[in-house]
Amino acid sequence: MRIKCVKQPCALVIAVFILTVTGCWSPADDEVIVYAALDREFSEPILNEFERDSGVRVLAKYDIESTKTIGLVRAIIQEQNRPRCDLFWNNEILHTLRLQKMGLLDVYAAPNAEPFPANHRSPDHDWFGLAARARVLIVNTELVSKDDFPDSIEDLTDEKWRGKVGIAKPLAGTTATHAAVLFATWGNARATAFFRAVKQNADVLSGNKQVAAAVGRGQLAFGITDTDDAIIEIDNGMPVEIVFPDQQVDGLGSLSIPNTLCIIKGSRNTKNARRLIDYLLAPNVEAKLARGQSAQFPVSPSVEARSRALPEREIKWMEVNFAAAADEWDSASQTLREIFVSAD
Repeated sequence: MRIKCVKQPCALVIAVFILTVTGCWSPADDEVIVYAALDREFSEPILNEFERDSGVRVLAKYDIESTKTIGLVRAIIQEQNRPRCDLFWNNEILHTLRLQKMGLLDVYAAPNAEPFPANHRSPDHDWFGLAARARVLIVNTELVSKDDFPDSIEDLTDEKWRGKVGIAKPLAGTTATHAAVLFATWGNARATAFFRAVKQNADVLSGNKQVAAAVGRGQLAFGITDTDDAIIEIDNGMPVEIVFPDQQVDGLGSLSIPNTLCIIKGSRNTKNARRLIDYLLAPNVEAKLARGQSAQFPVSPSVEARSRALPEREIKWMEVNFAAAADEWDSASQTLREIFVSAD
């Protein structure tokens, strides 16, 4: 039997097909697509709360530890002609600045950003920093006596610790950010020599979480990681302590790296992305991240909560030009690949 097509319904079917394959379908009014590099266990509860409070459905894409940030950034770059991501919640700042330099970020003068320090928000209103973590040494107290504790990132190159120290491969996440900062601060020659020595001396693991866990289990004497990964080992009762490195008078200081938020230019759900920016920059979110499992440091002075990962004494923080580090990354990453990938 030949089935006849009624003219109007067929036209509707054809229209739906064309809209679907050309990517011109209107965005849903009640959803926002988020790419989140912050660990899912920390970011998902907050995104769920936003979804419950706002009625906006959050479609979140998370990344794995070993490709953290890099995988999501690559996706954003690859999708730039037809963006899928509305809001990028980065767990660091380096690659947010690279996206800014490529012109992929949208502008939003978020009212909740006003209390934040000027160096934690873009003067162009296209990225916002919040909830920082520090790069620290995590030390196994059963393997290292107190008087032999490392106190500098350069202890990673000390031959007496060969095979007993750990670092995440510095090509993704906060370890990549730290590497780029060192290249921008020290210059290419010194930074290259440092990472060559680290590669010869240390176990190179897939991520910061793996470094912290290896120290906690006693597989390594110490390693470099982030405070959120280190504090989990302490909370789990492992015999470890956190050392904020390079606190000497002439030392570099410890590196603090904020999370960053940005809206992707050309995204379909800009209105809801702005609502989510406002929500995440509210004081209660930084307070929750400070009091929660990740123990992140509030950036806004309006937040009174204090991270339990911070010591009572004042910390000497590293003076950083993150924009210079972002500019350095292409060259630095090539050198780091030669050291940590080509040599394998």
